[in-house]
Amino acid sequence: MPEAKFGNRAAFYLLTALSLSVGWGIRGNFGHEYGAMIPGALAAMAAVLLSGRRDWLARLPFFALFGALGWSFGGSISYMYVIGYTHSGHSPSVLYGFACLFVIGFLWAAPGGAGTAFPAEADRGRLVELFPPILAVLAAWQLQGWILNPWLEGRGYDLNWYDTDWFGVGMALVAALIYAGVRRRVDRGVSLILHLTIGWWIGFLILVPVLGLRMTPPRGDNWAGMTGMVAGIFVYCLRNGLPQVARAAFVTGIVGGISFAGASMIKLVAVTSGYETNWHSVLEQTTGFINGLGAALAVAGLAARTERIDDGPIPASGRWPERLAVAFTLLIIPLVNFRKNVGRWVDVESVPATMYGLSAETWFNLGFAIAASALFLLMFRHDRRPFAVVPESPLGRGQALYLILLAIVIVGNFEKAVVKFADQRLITEGVVYANGVICALILLLSSPARDEVVSAAAPAPTECIRPVRWGRLVAAGVAV
Repeated sequence: MPEAKFGNRAAFYLLTALSLSVGWGIRGNFGHEYGAMIPGALAAMAAVLLSGRRDWLARLPFFALFGALGWSFGGSISYMYVIGYTHSGHSPSVLYGFACLFVIGFLWAAPGGAGTAFPAEADRGRLVELFPPILAVLAAWQLQGWILNPWLEGRGYDLNWYDTDWFGVGMALVAALIYAGVRRRVDRGVSLILHLTIGWWIGFLILVPVLGLRMTPPRGDNWAGMTGMVAGIFVYCLRNGLPQVARAAFVTGIVGGISFAGASMIKLVAVTSGYETNWHSVLEQTTGFINGLGAALAVAGLAARTERIDDGPIPASGRWPERLAVAFTLLIIPLVNFRKNVGRWVDVESVPATMYGLSAETWFNLGFAIAASALFLLMFRHDRRPFAVVPESPLGRGQALYLILLAIVIVGNFEKAVVKFADQRLITEGVVYANGVICALILLLSSPARDEVVSAAAPAPTECIRPVRWGRLVAAGVAV
């Protein structure tokens, strides 16, 4: 990695791996796409902060945003039945289970690697270009959840087609096309969404309805759509001058496959000890740790292979993408996950279902609305008259963003469990807490002192950007 003195290599790998492990352990308590955003954001920020690339630090909110989105897609894949096959004791089923776990791990981690790498190779214009179509897709999904799904199901339509996200993917495709129609052109942001959604549909239709391949019937077959979507990511990257993003996706995907299969093997060995504990949480956190090593390996390659970023001075009026990325990291990721805590609190009767005529969930949402309003007010005010509490250096701001999110997700995760705690929860909440403290220590002890940051010059551009040797890379992946 360039500028190795900016963070030693061991700390870089350990912090990234532990960050993803912490996030993955929390993800196991909330599940699906929303839960997977937590490890994605934490690992992306951790890797960047100790990568040695000072020119990446100003983009840290983008790394958090796209890292979270990239790792979220895999949350749609069902894999508990596959893990069950590895426990069966029937050799063909065990082999099938481990093989499928490798496939699922690759399909989950590859988009995560691509999302983490995207801000390192794409220019700022391309990053900003993605915001409007992403917002259009998110609006379409809200319309689907609030209006379309209830309306169609109320009229007897069955939206459960192989238990997949086909409707949501279709809504994303329609939203992108409508946005392109309004703009009367397909820009690079819309093109990415089209590659993802059309790839998803091609993969799903060919593998499931046409070929009849089902990995874990009767569970969902989002794995098939994800196969097409991952192919769409590689096609988009190679067609649009992002070879290092494609390389990072492949590297992370290979290690991701190893992590899913390897962590399940470690769990099986541990279970034979006869000791009773929450072994599934051990599986989750081990999976996250190995995935984190893959993410670190991919970012290390990016640090050595990508040119220096120089976005230049950005006026206050042009910083709205950074504001949205910070708000997404500190507000949206906690909101979509920790609103699930309310149902838990109500179920165990630690919180009343209604208070002053409003549901507990409404009060929870109101609290987040107040926090969101305050955050945006403070960000706008800071652009005009900076607050002393906000660090002046990009490194300081990046550390603050990482540590704040880390604290929020650890506390939010504990809030779900504490209302009905048991000794087996220590292997989850206890280990997550301890690893979170270790992450904070590694980050701060491995970063340069404040005077070193102030006096340091920007790194020189990479003299020789090495091309991706796909033959060698694929051969190495197959060998591993």
